[in-house]
Amino acid sequence: MVLTFVGNTSSSTQPDIEGGALLQLRDSLKDSSNRLRWTRDFVSPCFSWSYVTCRDQSVVALSLASNGFTGTLSPSITKLKFLVTLELQNNSLSGTLPDYIGNMINLQTLNLSMNSFNGSIPASWSQLSNLKHLDLSNNNLTGSIPTQFFSIPTFDFSGTHLTCGKSLNQPCSSSSRLPVTSSKKKLRNITLTATCVASVILFLGAMVMYHHHRRRRTKNDIFFDVAGEDDRKISFGQLKRFSLREVQLATDSFNESNLIGQGGFGKVYRGMLPDKTKVAVKRLADYFSPGGEAAFQREIQLISVAAGEEGLDWPTRKRVAYGSAHGLEYLHEHCNPKIIHRDLKAANILLDNNFEPVLGDFGLAKLVDTSLTHVTTQVRGTMGHIAPEYLCTGKSSEKTDVFGYGITLLELVTGQRAIDFSRLEEEENILLLDHIKKLLREQRLRDIVDCNLTTYDSEEVETIVQVALLCTQGAPEDRPAMSEVVKMLQGTGGLAEKWIEWEQLEEVRNKEALLLPTLPATWDEEESTIDQESIRLSSAR
Repeated sequence: MVLTFVGNTSSSTQPDIEGGALLQLRDSLKDSSNRLRWTRDFVSPCFSWSYVTCRDQSVVALSLASNGFTGTLSPSITKLKFLVTLELQNNSLSGTLPDYIGNMINLQTLNLSMNSFNGSIPASWSQLSNLKHLDLSNNNLTGSIPTQFFSIPTFDFSGTHLTCGKSLNQPCSSSSRLPVTSSKKKLRNITLTATCVASVILFLGAMVMYHHHRRRRTKNDIFFDVAGEDDRKISFGQLKRFSLREVQLATDSFNESNLIGQGGFGKVYRGMLPDKTKVAVKRLADYFSPGGEAAFQREIQLISVAAGEEGLDWPTRKRVAYGSAHGLEYLHEHCNPKIIHRDLKAANILLDNNFEPVLGDFGLAKLVDTSLTHVTTQVRGTMGHIAPEYLCTGKSSEKTDVFGYGITLLELVTGQRAIDFSRLEEEENILLLDHIKKLLREQRLRDIVDCNLTTYDSEEVETIVQVALLCTQGAPEDRPAMSEVVKMLQGTGGLAEKWIEWEQLEEVRNKEALLLPTLPATWDEEESTIDQESIRLSSAR
């Protein structure tokens, strides 16, 4: 494998179509309370606009419920080509249901309940073949309902004058099924039985094929080749895959004179591609050795997030802070079931060519069934980013991610690691969190900011530091949800009041700490590592 970065020097000078569409939508909704603080000063709505969720730099969700809107929906909403979720429930929107919504074929969730819409459901809505959740309840709607809407997973037409219920022998809500006849019950049971049998057969077949494939693998296949340059593939964003022949030419057939390093899983050689690009080539000693491939994949992921030798400026760091907050909010509050990342840190935030952040490395992530407890069998993560309750009890929740996000914010502001043994020369706080609290007590805000940052907004720095410390409180119930974090970063979440409460509690905690006996520090600096990897901290519980 050869890793080389492909630069992207092109930039778009076209206006942001989605941003303009959202501004037109805001005007038509009549936002009299000024809840939508969207402005043309921002280049993209994906940067920091409230109530907006993006994926791949495109708007995919608008969560505009309960905002007191009194207007209508603007046709400009159709410019949001990748919109998947539109939530406008519990407002006072009026008029007929717009027929142009039928052109938004990517919609999966549409909630217009508890408004004042009238008229019938437009015929064009029959084109919404991807809908999974539709709620038009509690509106002044009349007429018939497209038959296909009764087969989507979740629907609700209750509280309207639409034709449904006993008169149509179709339920008005997916949660209130009509009684079925015995023949239908029998057919349903047969269908369920057949489905279960087919699933078991497929599962057993997959297991047989898997074991057959495993037995055919031999340890002689240490190195392998691909067909050549025509089969070159792009992977991990900006990284390329090369054939073995290209690698041999670049390294002079792995000549020992080109050896520049050696690790536990193989050797690293210097090389040069035909276009004079210098590369580093790592050759695994044994492709099938335990952990070898996994370690190599981790290295690829870490290298792929590199942003050059120059440090990130303050606007870029702020963009990373906001973007990762939106990403976590999506995992926690918009996924069903919700997803806990469990290893949030700066190294797991990927950056594209425009430095837009994307959460990555879901190797430790966990799907959460809200009907079950959040107890894990193993405590896993990266030291310095692990929430105290998770470390002590093995219980993980979305609040453990909030803690890790808070530590990541501190890393962004300070440019320092979560754990740094070099601080032992001047103080006892090897943890970045404790170090920041010490600087705050001494009113040394300037010393918190990364010395490589020549220009920054001190008010924005103060905001991010305050949010970070609210996220890293010892008790999980004291930490905000990610939706609250997003609002606080945008200046609409009551940060000032929460910060006053934090300061009062911190003062009490400091007084209590002074009453505790002081133990001598026993940190061993030799135990620190330059690059901390995600580790398993305990055996099965």
